[in-house]
Amino acid sequence: MAAMAPAPLGPLDAAHHLTLDMAGAESNVACYLADHGVPARWVSALGDDPLGRMVRERVAAFGVDVSGVRTDPARPTGLLFKDPGRDGTHVHYYRRDSAAAGLGPGLLAEDAVRTAGLLHLTGITAALSPSCHDLVRAALSGARARPVSFDVNHRAALWTGAPEPAADVLLSLARRADIVFVGLDEAQDLWGAAAADPDDVRALLPEPATLVVKDGGRAATAYTGSRRHTVPAPRVDVVEPVGAGDAFAAGFLAATVRGDHPARALRLGHLTAASALRVSSDHGPLPSPRTVEALLSADDAAWTEAFARTTPRLH
Repeated sequence: MAAMAPAPLGPLDAAHHLTLDMAGAESNVACYLADHGVPARWVSALGDDPLGRMVRERVAAFGVDVSGVRTDPARPTGLLFKDPGRDGTHVHYYRRDSAAAGLGPGLLAEDAVRTAGLLHLTGITAALSPSCHDLVRAALSGARARPVSFDVNHRAALWTGAPEPAADVLLSLARRADIVFVGLDEAQDLWGAAAADPDDVRALLPEPATLVVKDGGRAATAYTGSRRHTVPAPRVDVVEPVGAGDAFAAGFLAATVRGDHPARALRLGHLTAASALRVSSDHGPLPSPRTVEALLSADDAAWTEAFARTTPRLH
């Protein structure tokens, strides 16, 4: 979708100027995967309008394959407005009846999806419309030829008026995925006291082969089978947090598809999230491959200090 944000950052109702960019959970992941050298394809729908053309061109500019993106002449491109304030950034969505909301299970039969080595979906897509919910549920149902990654990505505003509670739908979908990402805070918002800590979240979601629980700026924990891996998050001067979760997922997936150890995948997730946290848009520049490799190979006890020493070179 297209994204508008105040420039400079501040409350939306006091802004005189706005910047225009692209945004969207799955497209963010695709762009960061491409940054990491992982072939990525974004499959979606855009309106036949200037915003749709802008989104397509900017996603493609990252090296993402957009050949599976359809143009819907009857529906507009979705739009969001970021509203940074003292209590955090709020996002206002305008995507009801958007082109992407018209997607459905038939998308899974298209070559652009069938030929993928891994499919990544989010709870945002499931909330867009009944047909999108059916799409995500179908992708996570029955036997499949490739793993499916699912980011819970709960956005309460998108579930207003939904026929089923978000907590029930998202738990059911997550239990069917091969790789699951969820923030500890969003797990607590959704499932209450049953998600008091990462181990509780694993007890709620024992089915996924890999479960990643992100605990904000403190740490992230990956459960692979019965094994638990925790990596502390480096300290980052946060400009704007929206998009950091997508960046983390992309970093973790990039390392995972290469066969890296889960702890190394968690580090790459943190490093990629840091690039998003440092900018006002959803996508920021990654450090050089040499710097990334040095940080991924640093001693476990000192990797966050190594990250801090490289900070001037990451801007």
